[in-house]
Amino acid sequence: MRAILVIIGIVLLGAGLWVVFGHGSYTQTDTVFQLGSAKLTATHDKVIPEWLGIAGIVVGGLLTLGGLLSKR
Repeated sequence: MRAILVIIGIVLLGAGLWVVFGHGSYTQTDTVFQLGSAKLTATHDKVIPEWLGIAGIVVGGLLTLGGLLSKR
């Protein structure tokens, strides 16, 4: 159980740092216009909110510390 907490905590910590330092983004494709089988699409790069990265850092740190300091 301790190892699982530590691994999940480290993954969340790393992902949170990745987002906070500006590398976390995803693409979203929207259909702008469609006429029959022809359609016009637009692709946008969206940034993952910074607060989500900070939350990942906090939760990841707590899970890692909890896994390392647990008695069992």
